[in-house]
Amino acid sequence: MISKQHLLTYFYLLVYILLSSGVILYNKWILSSSHLNFPYPITLTMIHMGFSAVVAFFLIRVFKVVPPIKMTSKLYLTCVVPISAFSALSLWFGNTAYLHISVAFIQMLKALMPVATFFTAVVFGTDKLKCDVLLNVLLISIGVIISSYGEIHFNVLGTVYQVSGIFAEALKLVLTQILLQEKGLALNPITSIYYLAPCSFMFLCIPWCFLEISQIEVEAILFNIWIFFSNSLCALALNLSTLLAIGRTGAVTIRVAAVLKDWILISLSTVLFPESIITGLNIIGYTIALCGVIIYNYLKLRDVHAPLLPSKSFTERLAKEFMEKKSSSMHLPDIIDINSNAGRNEWDGSSRHSYADEKEELIPSSRMSHLS
Repeated sequence: MISKQHLLTYFYLLVYILLSSGVILYNKWILSSSHLNFPYPITLTMIHMGFSAVVAFFLIRVFKVVPPIKMTSKLYLTCVVPISAFSALSLWFGNTAYLHISVAFIQMLKALMPVATFFTAVVFGTDKLKCDVLLNVLLISIGVIISSYGEIHFNVLGTVYQVSGIFAEALKLVLTQILLQEKGLALNPITSIYYLAPCSFMFLCIPWCFLEISQIEVEAILFNIWIFFSNSLCALALNLSTLLAIGRTGAVTIRVAAVLKDWILISLSTVLFPESIITGLNIIGYTIALCGVIIYNYLKLRDVHAPLLPSKSFTERLAKEFMEKKSSSMHLPDIIDINSNAGRNEWDGSSRHSYADEKEELIPSSRMSHLS
């Protein structure tokens, strides 16, 4: 019988997969020239950030759903500002890629995320170059290259935008680990949006003033106000569901769910968008890259759990303990008769206690830290 806790976990994962797939397809539909034809990715991202910031403000300042944390100006400038900057870049580049390449090919390129994260972590000193991880990263890269070679509608500009967005996201993740965790700053889903969304909005204003402000038509936004409202609501719900699902299950489980989500998106995009054509080389290359992603997740999970594993096997430790007890029994005082009932009871009790301690040390903790 599945417990309520497991059902709730599965529900969070299902909501994350549905919302993530829905927001990507919704954004593509808005930006595509053959559908809504709103080719302004920076404006769309700013609408998302502005809507999320307003909702988070009301939840914290008006309705007092969660209390705000103590945020100093130094902490804001050193933590929130750089993370928001790379978050804005990631969203800008990622949404711009929809103008040039298909949804299916974008999901295949996203297999490069472990590659970008690994090399970024090595540069910033949070990870080390390891032969097994390096070979695995090479496998992922080869798979993505094969998939790109098999893309019929390959576009250099769209590919550059998407890969740049992936590396910006990797920088954001590594900086989040370095800045927030080292300073002990814990942000829940609502406070994360409350502090990051307004700052990301301000960063997006810079490219928006140079690239889109002279082309944007306010009438187009007002005419489709409900479309943009529902799209922003879905984006906000996705951010909350992602953070909730990570807190409920862990980053590794989210990555596994993301793999399932990618396959669903690739299949749906070929039905909803006729320009998304998948070739045999696409499938072969993405399958190779996907195998590399799965192996990468396993290697990172192994590295996290390695310090928690006992250094010696159970039989080796038990044999060592037996020899120590045997050696100590040869020097027992003469006043203790180990053949007597009292001696046997004391010996048996100490053995049982020692064996219980041995078992307790070998049982893995139920609160093992998740891979971040």
